Amino acid sequence: MSTIKKCIIPVAGFGTRFLPATKAMPKEMLPIIDKPVIQYIVEEAVASGIEDIILVTGASKRAIEDHFDYNYELQTWLKKQGKDELREEIKNIADMANFIYIRQKGPYGNGTPVLNAKKIIGDEPFAVIWGDDLFVNKGKPRLKQLIDIYNKYQDPILSAISIDKEGTKKYGVIDGIKVDPKVYQIKKIMEKPGPEKAPSLIGTIGAYVLTPDIFEILEKTKIGQGNELWLVDAIFNLSKKRPIYACLVEGKYYDTGSKLGWLKANVDFALERADLGKDFKAYLNTKI
Repeated sequence: MSTIKKCIIPVAGFGTRFLPATKAMPKEMLPIIDKPVIQYIVEEAVASGIEDIILVTGASKRAIEDHFDYNYELQTWLKKQGKDELREEIKNIADMANFIYIRQKGPYGNGTPVLNAKKIIGDEPFAVIWGDDLFVNKGKPRLKQLIDIYNKYQDPILSAISIDKEGTKKYGVIDGIKVDPKVYQIKKIMEKPGPEKAPSLIGTIGAYVLTPDIFEILEKTKIGQGNELWLVDAIFNLSKKRPIYACLVEGKYYDTGSKLGWLKANVDFALERADLGKDFKAYLNTKI
């Protein structure tokens, strides 16, 4: 059984929903209080057993590389200031994993960064997490939940959540057969079908465990909706050759690529902080 040690995190998007803030700063570097979203994503992967983080970048994404690199000048300054705890925290960011950076090349779409990592992945199963899909679970991380299901079935696994009727307008919706309490074998995925056409109230979100045969499928997948190469189209094509599963993951999901999702994450995280929660809650009570 192959152990999953590599994770692709696509971070080449323009972040247009946060312009003008993202004109020069990657959307993945937007902070949840004092830690950028992308660091939470990497921490989830590392906590799930990932050793190699493959960040597929684009123009204006240098800040992400700098964030996961050593900054000796900053560390030296913190040491002189006697801020050893903060210095150690900064150093540990670079030590979390082996970071690999490649530039995205090819048609626009979320299938392209996965295909770009083909030579690095080789013939191993691997994980994919979107750089702005934040998922919080104080027990088992979302990706570890997927890896555990993969280890049982040895077939590609998609992450899924329960949604309401409004959610059928926002997510890909699964049509599948229940094979375990939280696992469905996928027959098809309908992209944002709306409540009238939705086959279920189970929506897909941005984390996957995939097998290397997805690369050959991606290479043959036609450019789809919006003139983009879609990973979900390739996964659907792969499902004609082998079983594909979806796992209902436990935890709380924040779409930090949206303004409302990002604000919700900041509020919830602030309320849970020992150094902020009490005063922040008191402030919110004056506003609500």
